Amino acid sequence: MLSPLVIDTFLLDYHLGHVILLGLVVSLLGAAPLKSQKIIASILAVFGVIFMMAPYTTMPPTYILVGIPLVLIGTLLWTMAGR
Repeated sequence: MLSPLVIDTFLLDYHLGHVILLGLVVSLLGAAPLKSQKIIASILAVFGVIFMMAPYTTMPPTYILVGIPLVLIGTLLWTMAGR
């Protein structure tokens, strides 16, 4: 059994930006077999909004700025997607 101190020292190296980025990657990998451009676009746009709305005190500002291109790419993919 791991000591809570070992777990705490491991988790101190990460912040909210890492968690959201991991969620984005896992979501994209989960949606990849569906081969739906609209699902990929909606995932990108939603995670872009999540990045922009996340509290700036819990992660570096570069992660917040990642949200703007994600929203733009998501909306462009949604627009270009076929039926």
